[in-house]
Amino acid sequence: MKTSLRWLFIVLALITVVRPVQAQLGIAPEGNQTVLFWPTTVTNSVLQSTTNLASPNWVTVSNGVPMTAISVTNTSPAMFFRLYDTNPPACMALIPAGSFIMGDTLDGESDALPVTNVFVSAFYMDTNLVSYSQWQGVYNWATNAGYGFDNAGAGKASNHPVYDVGWYDAVKWCNARSQQAGLTPVYYTDAGMTQVYTNGDTDAVYPNWAANGYRLPTEAEWEKAARGGLSGQRFPWGDTISESQANYYGCIFGCGFGYDSGPSGWNATYETGETPYTSPVGSFAPNGYGLFDMAGNELEWCWDWYGTPYGQPTTNNPTGPASGSSRMMRGGDWYDYASTASCAARYPVGVGPNGGFYKTSLRCVIGL
Repeated sequence: MKTSLRWLFIVLALITVVRPVQAQLGIAPEGNQTVLFWPTTVTNSVLQSTTNLASPNWVTVSNGVPMTAISVTNTSPAMFFRLYDTNPPACMALIPAGSFIMGDTLDGESDALPVTNVFVSAFYMDTNLVSYSQWQGVYNWATNAGYGFDNAGAGKASNHPVYDVGWYDAVKWCNARSQQAGLTPVYYTDAGMTQVYTNGDTDAVYPNWAANGYRLPTEAEWEKAARGGLSGQRFPWGDTISESQANYYGCIFGCGFGYDSGPSGWNATYETGETPYTSPVGSFAPNGYGLFDMAGNELEWCWDWYGTPYGQPTTNNPTGPASGSSRMMRGGDWYDYASTASCAARYPVGVGPNGGFYKTSLRCVIGL
């Protein structure tokens, strides 16, 4: 895996680094222009710009020659730039390294407090929730390779997200996806990391964070990815939500959600047939990192045990408390209110990690 590629957002005219990360894209003023430069070791990348991070429309910079240094005329309005990896793993997006504010104070939710400055290393994340067809492809391979699962998973259609997936099964499925792809599995049942986790339900799971295989995101990784480069916003795109932006249960009267534009009830576009009223993966606009359904549709398993406060056991790549009774889920779903779909909302499932039900799904990440 490449370890040199990072994204860096820069705003010209202000000449300010918006999101400091492991700097690969540098800046230098030159009269009424700004020179952007990056190491010659960075390959498979293009320079892109947008004028709005809340609703980004990333386009390749055309008024510069793609070299290791170019000059761009300072513009008004200010423009944001990123060095974009053009060769990530298939159907994954690069989430840049850096610090971000985890949690929020917008709605007085105790679970979103205290807000904490957290650093997360760069990683790749699936752009979509795992679809039912994708789940089945790995699941069928895995059961023929000695894996055992509690549930076979379900889906309303092949291009809808898989559901009825418990945490143990999600972790084992990540290992199977890794092995099927020829990558090193992340999860083991022994501290020496010699026994790949393939069967049974055990809380004694040992992650090899350095492995190049697929895994569940940590809670901190998930929230950083969901925010899409924005800071202090309620949702991946801003502070309000409507059924044109996500699949959730609207409530504009009597719920106290002034940020919910509704309409009330399940999303009418997908309230068809029998429940669950999921939507095909990728049905709504992506966030600033190119990720779909980071709010609504199906809840997503994270690695961490549920616990407070944020930043356990450290604020540098935290992995959550050492033990607990529920694993963490994030992102909201088709069945629940807008409040559960916010970037800071934390959802400890009321069933154990072996439980799967109509609103539990997953997406994978790969560390760098």
